[in-house]
Amino acid sequence: MTVFHLDDFLAGWIGGASSVIVGHPLDTVKTRLQAGKGYKNTFHCVVTIYKKENVAGFFKGLSFPLASITLYNSMVFGFFSNTQRLISKYRYGDGRHPGSMLDLTVASMLTGLVSVGVGAPVDLVKIRLQLQTQPVLAENFNLAGNGSVPLRSMGIQSQSLYRGPVHCISTVLQNEGIQGLYRGAGAMILRDVPGYTLYFVPYTLFCNLLNPDGNSTPHPCCIWLAGGLAGSISWVTATPADVLKSRLQADTLQHRKYKGILHCITQSYKTEGIHVFFRGATVNAIRGFPMCATLFLGYELSLQFFRSF
Repeated sequence: MTVFHLDDFLAGWIGGASSVIVGHPLDTVKTRLQAGKGYKNTFHCVVTIYKKENVAGFFKGLSFPLASITLYNSMVFGFFSNTQRLISKYRYGDGRHPGSMLDLTVASMLTGLVSVGVGAPVDLVKIRLQLQTQPVLAENFNLAGNGSVPLRSMGIQSQSLYRGPVHCISTVLQNEGIQGLYRGAGAMILRDVPGYTLYFVPYTLFCNLLNPDGNSTPHPCCIWLAGGLAGSISWVTATPADVLKSRLQADTLQHRKYKGILHCITQSYKTEGIHVFFRGATVNAIRGFPMCATLFLGYELSLQFFRSF
């Protein structure tokens, strides 16, 4: 029996597509809270977006995540499942042998590490597009030789900076090179290595708890609940690293504020206090449940469908 299964990638793609549609509105709120300016709290952010941009504001930049994050989730679930089978094949001589908690943890951590290769550029473009309506972050701006003009109260927008995802990618490559697309990748590793461990491990534990009869396929309600709980746990615990990642990726070359991860940590702490690292935690908890519940349910049901033939 072959260790590598293509159906895991296909099922991950389907689950990823459904989760993007469910989670994108709150993902926009989370990004604005973490990297934007002028929002007091989650509720104020939601109301402000709705007042200024209507419902469409919550779906800003949806086309790119729908195309890219679906492929990203396909890679994540495909890599994780095939790595699990590879570990079982190596340790027990059978890829179908149930792995231990250590096997599950190793597969999760490797998935988090590898995922950054695809996820960092995807997240950077998504965040830059989501922040299109945010005010210019520079304290001052030089206009036509008229000196330094304060713009914080002028509401000058950066909406014309990127015309779309392709233009965003080409602009970043032109101005910052390939390393520009991977800005914030270090913070993403800090987020995703432990994040995916606290994603797949709780999901497996909850599925086993809700489905004591390990020989039967978990009921869709069990999958949905286990996926949602695992998602909330993973996203809440990953919030501090997620804040750093969002700020570094939103930091454009023209208005650069942070030199790196440590500089971002110290500057954020000095200016906004310790609570800044938990900004968006509420949104992450709320958003994590339906998004990840939909993701795991779509993945598991698709996998069952593919393997029924």
